[in-house]
Amino acid sequence: MNLENQHVVIIGGSSGIGLGVARACLEDGASLTLVSRSSQKLAEAAAGLGATHRVRTFSADMTQEDQVRRLFDEHPPAHHVVVTAVQPYYQPIRQLELAGARRTIESKLVTALLVARYARLEQNGSLLFTTGIAADRPGPGGSVIAAVNGALVSLVRALALELAPVRVNALSPGWIDTPFWDNFAGNAKAQRFEQHARRLPVGRVGAPSDVAHAALFLMGNGFTTGEVLHVDGGHRLV
Repeated sequence: MNLENQHVVIIGGSSGIGLGVARACLEDGASLTLVSRSSQKLAEAAAGLGATHRVRTFSADMTQEDQVRRLFDEHPPAHHVVVTAVQPYYQPIRQLELAGARRTIESKLVTALLVARYARLEQNGSLLFTTGIAADRPGPGGSVIAAVNGALVSLVRALALELAPVRVNALSPGWIDTPFWDNFAGNAKAQRFEQHARRLPVGRVGAPSDVAHAALFLMGNGFTTGEVLHVDGGHRLV
């Protein structure tokens, strides 16, 4: 099954993994609604994707219930909703700042709960969330993101039962070359990627297109629900 004439809402679709998913969906025939807090990033993403007649944008803070409700009230029902947005927070637990932790919890877990609450989906539609390698291979300073990713795994299983026949799944990416790393690692990014690639069975760091390919599978496979698809290059094994 392809996405011809289907409507896909991508929350976090202005950059990184979300933009990669948007590009793949567009190439597969879908129409898109891209959602992000930044109207400027949305405009740049839409211009870069082209096919403007099939791309809508909506600026919103998806941790705010009224804005989530408005998103789904003001747009046609979706065949699929994909959530990739996150405000990551990394800090040793003894130096934890609760405000930063709450931003991460709200951006991933609260957003997922609100999307599940308000999303209007066509028959045989699906919700697709994003966890991450930290749920399985946490690192020092990553307790908050590990906890939130693990919570999303449990949420996906619960929602797959409660929202049936809507399918609910999650992607769990490993290290993916996105703008996040430009800020997180700075000038050390290339060195860190090279070192990490040598550890992985596949011998390289991932690209947004790798995750996008997996997203297309989960949207298109009508017999898959309550699952977490790992797209990590074998990171969990090393």
